[in-house]
Amino acid sequence: MNNQTLLAFIIISLIFTSACGQKELSIEPKKLDWKQRVIKVNEDSSLLSGSSYLSVYSAVYLHSESDFKELSSTVSIRNINKQDTIYINKIEYFNTQGQLVKSFLENSIYIAPMETVEIVIELSDTEGGTGANFVFDWSIKPDSNEPLFEAVMISAVGNKGFGFVTHGKKIN
Repeated sequence: MNNQTLLAFIIISLIFTSACGQKELSIEPKKLDWKQRVIKVNEDSSLLSGSSYLSVYSAVYLHSESDFKELSSTVSIRNINKQDTIYINKIEYFNTQGQLVKSFLENSIYIAPMETVEIVIELSDTEGGTGANFVFDWSIKPDSNEPLFEAVMISAVGNKGFGFVTHGKKIN
């Protein structure tokens, strides 16, 4: 069993274990306000820039092309630096046909050291399709770690749940 499969199994197990008669968690997810994170990134600065690709799935095929199941996706943008802030300059969400579905930012935002920012694609949002993807443009200080991009997709069929994880890839 590879690490991605093991991680997805653990996450799904925790979700279903906590749903079986356990106390309800009192943690309320905060809706992200992109405007509170806006920062002006000086293009003449010494920051290094890059782009990363992340595949996500709004749906997967079960038995045939006419039999598919919707998924919810949690997209994580992680700053894995203990001291340096990173900057996300563009977040674009594309569908299976490569058409832009949504652009999430009008201005660059910051992500503090060791912070994670999330985007949720709800189960009912199937606009991305089976081949949906994100492209992130980012900037970092020299000698800083690049941002980490991950997506966790989950769903259920009957009384069986399933989930999997994808990881971002730096692109040119």
